[in-house]
Amino acid sequence: MNSLKSKLKIVTVVGARPQFIKSTPVSREFAKASIKEILVHTGQHFDKDMSAVFFNQMNISKPDYFLDINNLNHGAMTGRMLEKIEKILLKESPHYLLIYGDTNSTLAGALAASKMNIKIIHVEAGLRSFNMLMPEEINRIVADRLSYFLFCPTETAVRNLEQEGFGNFNCSIIKSGDVMQDAAIMFEQYAQKPDIEIPEDFILCTIHRQENTDDGKRLKSIFKALDTISKKKKIILPLHPRTQKKLSGYKLDYNKNILITPPVGYLHMLYLLKRCSLVITDSGGLQKEAFFFKKLCITLRDETEWTELVEGGFNFISGTDYEEILKSYNQLKAANPDFKVNLYGIGNASKIIVEMLTASG
Repeated sequence: MNSLKSKLKIVTVVGARPQFIKSTPVSREFAKASIKEILVHTGQHFDKDMSAVFFNQMNISKPDYFLDINNLNHGAMTGRMLEKIEKILLKESPHYLLIYGDTNSTLAGALAASKMNIKIIHVEAGLRSFNMLMPEEINRIVADRLSYFLFCPTETAVRNLEQEGFGNFNCSIIKSGDVMQDAAIMFEQYAQKPDIEIPEDFILCTIHRQENTDDGKRLKSIFKALDTISKKKKIILPLHPRTQKKLSGYKLDYNKNILITPPVGYLHMLYLLKRCSLVITDSGGLQKEAFFFKKLCITLRDETEWTELVEGGFNFISGTDYEEILKSYNQLKAANPDFKVNLYGIGNASKIIVEMLTASG
């Protein structure tokens, strides 16, 4: 078996800091199993926080290839990635290509490998928001259909694939658990206090989705609700400069209890997550991370891929309507869900993934 493992070679394509973080526990299991991994960073979301300190402090492998493709429209970005990933695959001749989640990098990797008959491993397979207006929904559906190994984080994700007829395709559907939970457990010890004022009791909020930040009506409604909530409890809101500029353009007012800060790094976010009393967000990943750290969450979207969090009473979908946000805030005061329930595995998803790959040869 050891000789078989040593023959396996996998090219992993990632495009943003969250995907690096998800990939780290898997990469470490690859190393334990003597699997050779070639890491490709497309540069889709170039993040200044991904400095040498980021890689060294958390012992994350630096990419073997950095493609530096960003700030382009969807078609141009995906096309350029497809071209460059294809060249890497021709050079490296891997047994598998591994992709995570639903970014343009994920889609480009899947298209490149499928056209070269290289088997695709999709981690976070089977997720569905059922909103085809989201580019991420298109990316994940196409990536799933092209993949050979579909590693699903939840039972819901498995059901989604079964209902779409994946049982008729040449693929393997495996419920592995969530590698994000593996990563949260791995990196919790490195959490760092950000250089900002941190109240004793606060809500952690993030707003970044384009449908919210580019729509003045939605953003005004969100801030009206945050303004009302913050009169009772302070809110820490790390905000991207682009969204901050939108606020100025929309001339939105908010009181001093909404503490707007520059964006914070992953380790800083873990620190805030561990200490906040509630999360309000339009992020997909932060909904789950709130659950990992036993925090209730209000989601400023009309739907979520993580339906089990809503069904279990951990997550309240409010959309962006002022009254609905306040309604969700008041409802969660009485919520007392069981955070001991096993929704995403026990922190061994990466191990399951590597065991399945090595067993398959």
